[in-house]
Amino acid sequence: MGKTAEERIARLRRHRRVRKKVSGTAGKPRLSVFRSTNHIYAQLIDDVKGTTLVSASSLDSEIKPKIGSGGNIEAAKQVGALVAKRALEKK
Repeated sequence: MGKTAEERIARLRRHRRVRKKVSGTAGKPRLSVFRSTNHIYAQLIDDVKGTTLVSASSLDSEIKPKIGSGGNIEAAKQVGALVAKRALEKK
């Protein structure tokens, strides 16, 4: 079943409230994590330039064969490790 209008409005209000305070730079990027029912996604974002520096998800070919479901705790650990590895490679 879809979300009600009130739930969407509440989510957008939370998003605006957090984004007023949190901003990423090239030296200290913002970590954005999205968890759906089936998968997890993570990005490091430079808000000054408006670009995504690195990203990883449970759908990546490096992770998918190692895990069963993409939305579990093991998948989250693997995605976190992969986004950290890619960030260190890019410095």
